Amino acid sequence: MTDRAPTRIDLIGLATDAGASARGATMGPEALRIAGLVEALEGLGLSVNDTGDFRPAESGPKPERRRAEIISVAEDASRRGYEALASGGFPVFLGGDHSISMGSVSGVARWCEEQGKPAFVLWFDAHGDFNTPAISPSGNLHGMALALLCGEDEFDDAFGGTWRHEVDPANVTLFGTRSIDPGERSLLIERGVEVIDMRVIDEQGATIPIRRLIERIQDAGGHLHLSLDVDAMDPSVAPAVGTTVPGGLTYREAHLVMEMLHDAGVVGSLDIVELNPFLDHAGRSALLLVDL
Repeated sequence: MTDRAPTRIDLIGLATDAGASARGATMGPEALRIAGLVEALEGLGLSVNDTGDFRPAESGPKPERRRAEIISVAEDASRRGYEALASGGFPVFLGGDHSISMGSVSGVARWCEEQGKPAFVLWFDAHGDFNTPAISPSGNLHGMALALLCGEDEFDDAFGGTWRHEVDPANVTLFGTRSIDPGERSLLIERGVEVIDMRVIDEQGATIPIRRLIERIQDAGGHLHLSLDVDAMDPSVAPAVGTTVPGGLTYREAHLVMEMLHDAGVVGSLDIVELNPFLDHAGRSALLLVDL
């Protein structure tokens, strides 16, 4: 079990879709609130501190504006995440597209380094998000977030501010993955990132690989950051995402993993990302994420 049993949840809203190709994820934080996230947490006996949404100002030509917005959000997420952990809270980052994790995980990694605790990352996602500017087919930064966090050096100086802190690729696990570009597949193998794709889950079930991961984290006395992308779920149960990939996790598979992580007490911070309410069906995806 973890030695940090949180009683205060710090909700950190990051209202942006600058890293994605489809508009709409900027509405994700409010959709999660409307779906009852605060009430669900309080119903578990937890104190909730909603710090509101960070909304960067828009200025300049569109390409430069989107890039500046991503960096501005990363700086805010890194700072607020670190401050939440340093004051004894449990940061829950409400996205926004997955580029917000450039900042959220950086703040967590900084805190872990100061505490002498290894930082582990469980990346729930249909995609690898391990592209770099040189190999990315789309150029969208939400598909490069994990590569930046693992120290790939193709990112320019704008992504090298004091807000950025890296994680060891050997402590990163992809889960539910089923769409990986050829270039990033080779890079994931070279860097030693664990990939629990849908083939593994189909053959072994969800419990065996997650139980192994929990044991690794407990043996190391580590802190686990869970980065939950709604597109890890099958689109039939969670349609509200701009990058749907068929053949994803069922409700029960995802719920079982959440139960196991909760029982183990290893999770100390969380992202909820890529929820696009414009594409949802009567709030179905938002309600699912609140339940998870």
